[in-house]
Amino acid sequence: MAVFDSAGIRLRYVLAGPESGRPIVLVHGYCSDYELNWLGTRWQEALTRADRLVIGLDCRGHGRSEKPHDPAAYARRTMADDVARLLDHLDLADADYLGYSMGARIGLDVAVAHSDRIGRAVLGGLGSWSNGRRSELIARRMRGDEAVDDPVAEMFYRFAAAREVNDLEALACCILGPQPAPTEGELAGIRVPVAIMAGDQDPIASGGQNLAARIPGSSFVSITGRNHMNAVPARQFKDAALAFLDGSRSRPHVPS
Repeated sequence: MAVFDSAGIRLRYVLAGPESGRPIVLVHGYCSDYELNWLGTRWQEALTRADRLVIGLDCRGHGRSEKPHDPAAYARRTMADDVARLLDHLDLADADYLGYSMGARIGLDVAVAHSDRIGRAVLGGLGSWSNGRRSELIARRMRGDEAVDDPVAEMFYRFAAAREVNDLEALACCILGPQPAPTEGELAGIRVPVAIMAGDQDPIASGGQNLAARIPGSSFVSITGRNHMNAVPARQFKDAALAFLDGSRSRPHVPS
């Protein structure tokens, strides 16, 4: 298991594909991890077949990475910094980016705060920012509050509780971490090519087209017949992402 230190938090990562390939960082969604989000859905296979060097991250609080019990440790900008530190660890100047749901929100912060480290970014399952009420309900359900009557909170709880690797308190802290919506100025200042993609039956990612319209030069792809939980393996998602990424710079990078 490969790990690196990100400001005192040990994070696990995976490398796959040709070392000379254009690197791409894959960042999973909330309650998931690299294997579940990207390996079982055959994204790793699709990208390595396209001669990509895949860099898969288990986010803090997830998978086999360290799981602090402190909401402050999960500030979204801090999690974006984890991506930049991973590139530093691998001695890579930059990479393309693929994120889903939470990973897409992290990717948006990477595009804002570390634009020089990202070539092109595919952000899946991403829509408009919701208020903190939903986050509080999810955290309460993760902590065992069966009185929570919210279908999204229940969906995430059942998804998380089904996997022994998950730490439900860490996930509660993660959803409560500081995650402010990007400002209009931040969105307007993004110069990284961005493609936002979401299922047309995904209420969690509603507003994705509007978000794309606020980022200069970005595009939006609607994934037909898919919701938040089943959009990831969709062939349409893979095909659209690979076509978008084909426009990226072709400089080879080799990890140290």
